[in-house]
Amino acid sequence: MTKPVFPFRQAAELLTALRQQQEVAIIDVRDEALFATGHPLFAVNIPLSKLELELLDRIPQRHTAITLYDNGEGLAQTAGERLAALGYQQVTLLADDLAGWQAAGGELFIDVNSPSKAFGELVEHHARTPSLSADEVQALISDDADVVVLDARRFDEYHTMSIPGATSVPGGELVLRVRDIAPSPHTTVIVNCAGRTRSIIGTQSLVNAGIRNPVFALRNGTIGWTLAGHALEHGQSRRYGNASETAQRQAASQARAIADRAGVTRIPLATLTRWQQEARTTYLFDVRDAEEYAAGHLPGSRHVAGGQLVQETDHYASVRGARIVLVDDDGVRANMTGSWLAQLGWQVAGLDALQASDFSAVGSWQP
Repeated sequence: MTKPVFPFRQAAELLTALRQQQEVAIIDVRDEALFATGHPLFAVNIPLSKLELELLDRIPQRHTAITLYDNGEGLAQTAGERLAALGYQQVTLLADDLAGWQAAGGELFIDVNSPSKAFGELVEHHARTPSLSADEVQALISDDADVVVLDARRFDEYHTMSIPGATSVPGGELVLRVRDIAPSPHTTVIVNCAGRTRSIIGTQSLVNAGIRNPVFALRNGTIGWTLAGHALEHGQSRRYGNASETAQRQAASQARAIADRAGVTRIPLATLTRWQQEARTTYLFDVRDAEEYAAGHLPGSRHVAGGQLVQETDHYASVRGARIVLVDDDGVRANMTGSWLAQLGWQVAGLDALQASDFSAVGSWQP
């Protein structure tokens, strides 16, 4: 059987498409460890070994313009053959792979989730997000100061290791939950993650929402805590409780204003239905917690906690130039998540006027 021949796409053409915000997916098909050694900023990593498992969720339209590359290992051709077998119609290979990208003036970035991590550093620089060192936070804890530590990572990360006394409040939940966890304006709120990005975005979210408490990011997270010689707890399960009506109402008002300033648009369910029938890619993400999602969600929506969606946008919305529609049932989490995604350069919309009956599908997300 003759193997399909895929055309080459020049790096200069891709750079132009990105600048013009055209819809495009640039896929690195190497394993993640190799991807992390250097890749274009808006490339996404879908390893050849996981291609069939992840591709349909991450690139849902079969006519999306897709460019595949490796670093000379010969994986891109095999990946293209698999995409063609799945019905993808516009598959190209990056001319001369990473060497071609660099020859066209394209920069390579190390690590994973590079756009989100770079954005976090930009936020801290421009907003001057307040932070404290590990030693300063340890001193507050040792002195029995009026302080709460909120861990903005996923619960499984928190459960593995955490700052002593910390409570798990994933980043997308912070603005909704903080008023009940720290009702006194005199309580100092510390937000931590493993390193930097989620603590910066979480802390700045609270600042943007206008909470009256002193709020700080733990500088360099649990990594910085460990390097400073402080002990971590393991196997903890402290989690936030239900949001009070007053806290939810205040948070919703603030979150709506923040999202409006960031350029998040509002659409009814009928507009979403029309968008989903168009050629352009539209992602539909439910940014509540997993238990709420499982109890009832919009058909076709994918569960991604809001903080993780900001942290790993490229992993979920892998088509650059696509639309993102966000869903919650409280007016806080979708707005806060949307405000950051809009600042990351995405076209973001929130669904308005949803009824309880719209959340008709049940069960966990099924890839």
